Amino acid sequence: MVGLTGPSRADAEALDASNPLAGFRERFVGLDDRPYLLGHSLGPLSRRTRDRLAQLTDDGWGGRRAQGWSEWLDLPTGVGDRLGALIGAAPGQVALGDSTSVQLYKLTAAAVAARPHAEAVAVAADEFATDRYVVAGVADSHRREVRTVATDGPDGPITADTVDEACADGAVALVVASLVRFRTGAMADLNSVTEAAHRRGALMLWDLSHAVGAVPIELDGAGADLAVGSTYKYLNAGPGAPAFAYRASRHAGDLPQPIHGWFGHADQFEMGDAYRPHGDARQLVVGTPPVAGLIAVDEGLALHEEAGIGALRRASLAQTDFAIDHAEAVLAPLRVAVATPRAAVRRGSHVALRHPGAAALVEHLLAEGVVVDHRRPDVIRLAAAPLHTRFVDLWDATEALRTLLSR
Repeated sequence: MVGLTGPSRADAEALDASNPLAGFRERFVGLDDRPYLLGHSLGPLSRRTRDRLAQLTDDGWGGRRAQGWSEWLDLPTGVGDRLGALIGAAPGQVALGDSTSVQLYKLTAAAVAARPHAEAVAVAADEFATDRYVVAGVADSHRREVRTVATDGPDGPITADTVDEACADGAVALVVASLVRFRTGAMADLNSVTEAAHRRGALMLWDLSHAVGAVPIELDGAGADLAVGSTYKYLNAGPGAPAFAYRASRHAGDLPQPIHGWFGHADQFEMGDAYRPHGDARQLVVGTPPVAGLIAVDEGLALHEEAGIGALRRASLAQTDFAIDHAEAVLAPLRVAVATPRAAVRRGSHVALRHPGAAALVEHLLAEGVVVDHRRPDVIRLAAAPLHTRFVDLWDATEALRTLLSR
């Protein structure tokens, strides 16, 4: 139970001392006593990843050279199956290799082309920019209308009801939305939204960029059709790390992706005149895999497997609860509002604080060594990435913000 002034730093230290995941922080490079709360934007480098990349440089590329391809060719789907286990996808449905934007384009274009009589593509209101741009571009090239799916309140998630409304006439080919919203961390209901899209004859594509590695996900269990996501956030795979694409196995025949690269061919080294798509997730691979990035993803997944997504989620909710408690106690009187939902089932793993001077405040915090970020127009984001985030990091960041606003 917290007092009128919110939890104390001693409370934060006690929670860190009892946190079963606390030891994972030592496995990362470059973290010191200053708060680093951007795990939702770029996770830090793990020591094991650094070592594996050095091994690739020295012994792989530097030692074996082209002979290394014998173990690198299958990384996109091998690591994909490992990532699939984290998002509730059976083997043969996930591949890595391109950026999130390119993966999104491939799956969106496939879904729209497969439904030539559908008049529209729908995207969540104020969705992340690349999702909106890709949807608009695909819709334009296929001469389709773009519809907006309303959210539950300002920058909240889409809901089954809003999907029902946007797709009521049965003319929508595909609905695209983030499971966890990038500004506020608000989380949609995977099952009910997917079911609503299907009820209206639409496919559902989930952007899991702010969800994978942070919240439990069961794509197969929800009957999801398609999904994409980045790996450089909670999965700690580094800047430019390859994104993943998920296509449910039932769609392997009816949703062929539109970029016909040789790595997606049924017999890659046949080199025949005609393209024959591979029957499973291998078809989602286009060209030469980014080997270093895939090794980094593999190591990030190893950390998450060891910790367990259940333990990570429990720690995430405890940390975001703590940050919200402190913010509501000491920042609310200073015109700061918590934009992240209180209910655990509606919350991802970062806390969003609203203030009209958010941009300047973040600049001041960064100058003081408190690493948070700003999203227009008025949001300050603090991530809880339990592999390396401490309760004291969240307390210190909130207290630093209180001090700034009290001057």
